[in-house]
Amino acid sequence: MVDWIISDGLTDYDDAVTFMEARAEAIRAGTAQECVWLVEHPPLYTAGTSAKPADLTDPDRFPVYQSKRGGQYTYHGPGQRVAYVMLDVGARGKDVRAFVHQLESWVIATLERFNVKGEIREGRVGVWVTRPDKPLTVTGAVAEDKVAAIGIRLRKWVSFHGVSINVEPDLSHFTGIVPCGITEHGVTSLVDLGLPVTMDDVDVALKAAFEDTFG
Repeated sequence: MVDWIISDGLTDYDDAVTFMEARAEAIRAGTAQECVWLVEHPPLYTAGTSAKPADLTDPDRFPVYQSKRGGQYTYHGPGQRVAYVMLDVGARGKDVRAFVHQLESWVIATLERFNVKGEIREGRVGVWVTRPDKPLTVTGAVAEDKVAAIGIRLRKWVSFHGVSINVEPDLSHFTGIVPCGITEHGVTSLVDLGLPVTMDDVDVALKAAFEDTFG
């Protein structure tokens, strides 16, 4: 059984990390069930273990947190659903690459419920959507925007951190960083794509897609 927790309001980032670390340790010790925790944060930037200082272009805009998850800079804020996954990857096959692929598949399956085709790109972390409604890139390719981010950490084979899906955040808040170190592509949200989707809608889709993906 996986516990599902949905927090109302905005969750402090440090409090979230403290909870995740404690829950991951309890899962490893066998004293707590696996957990998926759905939150929203106040506006903030997090720096993953591969973050480059130059990619923080507006360091005074929002609080910046050093995160031990993989990846580079990312933004969290109101209107973005963050799904923290505390799962026993050791009991699920001890295959980190397969686990990351499951997370990607989970996000893609969630987006499919809103008729949004999310895609993975080699060398680019996260989930992307093509934007034929936008001008072509400088290379002549169809424009693509990032709709979801993925960044995890494992400790003794238990995961924490997780995924985030842009439902209706203020997209201008992403301009204080180079999201995930990628300059040639943009960021979008479900509402920006023209979908009148609520956070509750996304939560229902996340849970249904999780059960299909992880069993």
